[in-house]
Amino acid sequence: MLGRVFLARVLEPGDEAGGRWVRDRGVVEVVRHLREGTRALPGVSEKRWAGLCARAGKADPHRDLAAARSAGVRFVIPGTAEWPGQLDDLGDARPLGLWVRGGPSLRMWALRSVAVVGARACTEYGAHMAATLAAGLAERGWVVVSGGAYGIDGAAHRGALGAGGATAAVLACGVDRPYPPGHAALITRIAEQGLVVGELPPGDHPTPSRFVLRNRVIAALTRGTVVVEAAYRSGSLVTARAARRLGRHVMGVPGPATSALSAGVHELLRGDAVLVGDAAEVVELVGAMGELPPERRGPVLPTDLLEPRTRRTLAGLPGRGTATAAEVARSAQTTKDDATARLYELRALGYVERHGDGWKLTRQAMISIRGGRSPC
Repeated sequence: MLGRVFLARVLEPGDEAGGRWVRDRGVVEVVRHLREGTRALPGVSEKRWAGLCARAGKADPHRDLAAARSAGVRFVIPGTAEWPGQLDDLGDARPLGLWVRGGPSLRMWALRSVAVVGARACTEYGAHMAATLAAGLAERGWVVVSGGAYGIDGAAHRGALGAGGATAAVLACGVDRPYPPGHAALITRIAEQGLVVGELPPGDHPTPSRFVLRNRVIAALTRGTVVVEAAYRSGSLVTARAARRLGRHVMGVPGPATSALSAGVHELLRGDAVLVGDAAEVVELVGAMGELPPERRGPVLPTDLLEPRTRRTLAGLPGRGTATAAEVARSAQTTKDDATARLYELRALGYVERHGDGWKLTRQAMISIRGGRSPC
């Protein structure tokens, strides 16, 4: 535990050279080499080794653990009961450990979780879709995981919280210092009702590279990643690509073809990502076998409930004016007697009315028939 806390202060998140050292030599041996600062371990230059040793000289795992305890934060490491096994799919880029703020078990929550990510400068449509998706997933018992950022991330967290569901924020800084500052209240609320997770020790600050590396944890932790609005250079596409490499489901919510904020999502959908429009379609992919979305169909019109031959008789009447029973019979490809019987049935339902020897559509029938036609 102390060795991993020490290395979390010295090595950057996702450092594969450091991951190989830990795998090949063990935590204690790597810590000893860094403290002594003698011969560089393989895979790094002398300059980088000197920088790591300088960090090691200032690292104090006891101080970090004390700061974490005072902030209600625990350190979860591989091999313990709370460690999510799916993070091991990252290989040598696996986190040395995760700082966790919040009561629930990280491992249990990760077993049934979905990432919802996207643009920071999102549109109202994107925020609405993210919040609606997150609320729907939360209502179905799924944990919504995101990065706590402005835009889509914040909308997803709020959607899950608003539905009384579970959400977890994975930060690119110390979990005791919420970032961005404008989301301090939101991240505090997430910590009270859910989980706030990060690789960096207490008090550490975010950098552009740490945001990018944080995304691999979001991808590995969850069963699938949904991207809601993303430009071509959006960081959320990094999460989607990491999810694809790890064999997780990648999903995208489409937007207007003219929107630059949806261009990255559309590029994903041109590849092997799956188009989703609501929580039920997400669960169909990431859930258990048999968790299917409801059948999609348009509204049922009153005329849809008619028996097929009666519907053909109704269709045999002209849009304007009247027609005799014989003329309706020819249009409906039936006998005059059958047409007459069905015309009286339609009259009882209010669809037609008789004018002398002719029959005419009522206003109710015209409205119903037009409602079933495409405006195009």
